[in-house]
Parts: sequence; C-alpha cells; structure tokens
Amino acid sequence: MAELPTIPTYITVHLGSPNSRAENVTVRFADYIKNVASSEIYPNWPPASLRANILAQISYTLNRVYTEYYPSRGYDFDITNDTRYDHAYTPDGEVFDTISLIVDEIFNNYIRRQGAVEPLAAKFCDGRITMCGGLLQWGTVELAEQGYTTLEILRYYYGDDIELVENAPLTDKTQSYPGTALARGSFGDDVRTIKNELNRIRRNYPAIPNIDTNTSVFDGETEEAVKAFQRIFNLTPDGVVGKATWYKIKQIYAAVKRLSELTSEGLTIPEVERVFRTELRIGDSGVEVEALQYYLAFLGYFYPQLPPIPINGFFDELTRDAVFTFQNEYNLPVTGVVDLNTYYTIERTYKNAVADLPANYQSAIGEPYPGRFLVEGDRGEEVRVIQRYISRIGRTDPAVPEIAVDGIFGPRTKAAVQAIQAHLGVEQNGAVGPVEWVEIITRGNNI
Repeated sequence: MAELPTIPTYITVHLGSPNSRAENVTVRFADYIKNVASSEIYPNWPPASLRANILAQISYTLNRVYTEYYPSRGYDFDITNDTRYDHAYTPDGEVFDTISLIVDEIFNNYIRRQGAVEPLAAKFCDGRITMCGGLLQWGTVELAEQGYTTLEILRYYYGDDIELVENAPLTDKTQSYPGTALARGSFGDDVRTIKNELNRIRRNYPAIPNIDTNTSVFDGETEEAVKAFQRIFNLTPDGVVGKATWYKIKQIYAAVKRLSELTSEGLTIPEVERVFRTELRIGDSGVEVEALQYYLAFLGYFYPQLPPIPINGFFDELTRDAVFTFQNEYNLPVTGVVDLNTYYTIERTYKNAVADLPANYQSAIGEPYPGRFLVEGDRGEEVRVIQRYISRIGRTDPAVPEIAVDGIFGPRTKAAVQAIQAHLGVEQNGAVGPVEWVEIITRGNNI
C-alpha cells in the first residue's frame, strides 16, 4: 500500500475457503474478471447494468489485491472463489462474448470514493435471493431500463461521491514487501510508509509510541515503536521489520482504516506518494545520484571492470557506462537506467564488500561508508570515525557545533549533522547516510 493502485497482470485464486487445502490457480487479471462476470451476471442484461456490475467486480478484486488482504494474513494467494468471502470463479468456466468484449475495454478501470486512493471494496449481492448494503445485481437491470447510466447506477448504490478511474497502469508486482528487512539505519519510502502506518495504528493501540514522520530514516524511536507493535501482536520484539512484521502492520493498518469495507476511512495521495525517485537515468542530478556514484566508485576498487567515475551528483555518460557494466556483470537488464532492483543490487554488493574489508581499511575516496544510516543512539567505532571528521569541520565552520569524539551518537552529534545537511540542502534528519558521509569525510580531509 505504498504506491498508487495498479492493475496486476496476473492474479492468484484459491479454489476454496481461505483455510481449505484447495488448489491455487494463477490467471490473467482480465481473464479472471471475464470468468467471474460470466458466472454472476447475464450477458443479455442492458449494457449499463453489465458495466456497473463488472466495474464493481473489478474494484472489489483490486481492493483485495491493493490491501494485500490475504497475503497480510499469511496466505499465498490474492483472492478465493468462495462466495462467502469473494467472487464466484469457475476454472474453465464459460465466458460470454458480450461480457468478454466489455472486460477487454474496461478491465483497467475501477471506482473509488472522491478524495480516496484505494479501489472501493464494492460489495454486492444478487438482490433476489440475498440482500446486502452494496450493489444489488438484479436491481441494476431495473435502473438501466429506467435510463440510468453506468456511473449513476454505481452512485445509486455506493453514494454520490463515487468516481471512475480509467486506464490504470498494469504491473507484474502485487506484493509490497521490499524484499529486505527494514531496521535501524534503513532509509527511504518504505520506511516512511511503515512510520506513517504505525502512527495511524497507534490511535487504536496507544501503547505504541508516537514517531516523527517528517524524516525517512529508521531511527531509535521507530525501532521502539516497532518493538511495541511486535509485543502487542505476539511477534518477536526485535525492532526489525521483516516479512512477518511488514505484513502484520499492513493487516492491522487496513483493519483500523477499514480499507476493505464500504465505510473505509480512505487513503489520501500524501499517504501513498513516493518522495524518492524510483528511477535514475542520464541527465538526473541530486543526492540520490551522488549516493549511487559513491557506491559505484567504491566498488570500482574491487571490480576493475567498473570504470572510474566522479562523485559529482550528476548522472552523466560516465555514470551511465558504469551502470551498464554493473548491470551486465550481475545479469540485470542492461538499460543504463537505475531502477529499484538495480539500486538495491548495487547497495547490497557494496555492503557485502564493506563487510569483507580488513580492519582500518581506507580507500582513495576515504573511510568506507558503513552501509547503513548512522542515527541518534548509535554507538561504536563507525560513530567515532565520523565524529572525528565532524570535529575538524566544527573548528573552522561556526555553523557546525564542535562535538566530543566519544563514539556515542548523541543530540550534539545530531545537531552537527543537521547543520551539514542544511549546507547540502538535503532532508535535515540528523542521520548520516552516504551523501552526508562523503561530504563530511571530504570536508574533513580538506582541513
């Protein structure tokens, strides 16, 4: 739930109730909707009625996928075919031509409430044998015969604030877990997401401490909030957001916001927008590029096939050539564009290289960045190293307070880092990442 909704290329259907030992089948999303619609409605219904029903089916299904309703509960599927929970899906079931044509046209459209992001959990029933608080399938026929349009039918049942989203993009990824555990020192949009979700959960579970969500760093207070959450929900209280904790947070967050209900509190754009770019390419500039260049430049000392590049924050041809080379060496698509998969592979390779370094190693570009953000409350030799350079800077720059070199990342060290971040024009979170590390080491060496 960290990004705007997309349409999955495929969906995995469990052929039974959630806890049954039934088969899972993976089918194309559009084919799934065609099957469901052909199982639940009649092809001779008026076009407006057919479209209203199909849009409700699409939106309900996308809500299940977007909220990760079943994966967050430990299941390995997206939806069931048990009509007590979900849609009627019949493997190899007949698909009507009329319905197939409509689905091909609108399978990447869905409905939502105005001001909300998530697809509406558009619940429905047949309106004859069973009744419900959502759309009544046979009732849509009567409304269509009275001249109601598709959107008017949907608003009749779900409210006047319903709007239609058209041409949503397709994606192959349906699960949000980043693939790597988040822990003290992690950084980025995934951390922002977890912090925001824990703060919302806290309104229902006040034993979870409040977190400062203005930064994207997994700091000490985030760690304590995660531990509190883990204790409440019987998870190992290690303060690390691994896969189990990630999906438990997703489950509880969706529950407290009622994201899978018609009465959903709703998600807004600021809650899901990404702050950091998901791709870097030639012509880009900024601190993300500088961090990328630092990793590649450092790796160049151990992998001679990587061409040397400057750390200047500008994604130029030299940087692109280094990316080409890295992608080729690690069997990634050779595009010269750094998507999240390429970036994480570069970062992981760097961390592995640093972990294998001999003691007191120093490269031509200075002390190696430890591979994780240093944050307030950290202790040890890595903190002592960066304090040594900050102390040098503080002697000549009145904006940077002088600090003790004691290996303890306390409030004064954080304030000094924030002063350096203000000079750099980056987020003043007081944590030392690769950009701050390069700046501090470089400035300190030049004094």
